[in-house]
Amino acid sequence: MENSNKKTLVIGASPKPERYSNKAIRMLREYDHDVVALAKSAGQVDGVTIQTEFPEDVNIHTVTMYLGAKRQPEYYHQIINLKPKRVIFNPGAENNELRKILESEGIETVEGCTLVMLRTNQF
Repeated sequence: MENSNKKTLVIGASPKPERYSNKAIRMLREYDHDVVALAKSAGQVDGVTIQTEFPEDVNIHTVTMYLGAKRQPEYYHQIINLKPKRVIFNPGAENNELRKILESEGIETVEGCTLVMLRTNQF
């Protein structure tokens, strides 16, 4: 498995250490991936600033989703415009509508857990 840096956008980031998005940010950094974090509220996680504006013109390899499907539609076009290689729908963030849209745009989708994928070299 390649160990190259896969710049990752975490949507639904949280500064609360018990949240899975927070654990994902910390583990992504542990595995030497650059992280961009996005949420409705600003904050910090392990030196990563949580942005409240969707990042533009960044070379994102992977988007990992920690928002429920009902809160995702506002990001559909922005995610498509980023042209990531893949989008990971973590447990609780599965969204068939967005999955179909992304796949029609040639973007790989994965229903899985970022933490497990990192630990098992599937990231």
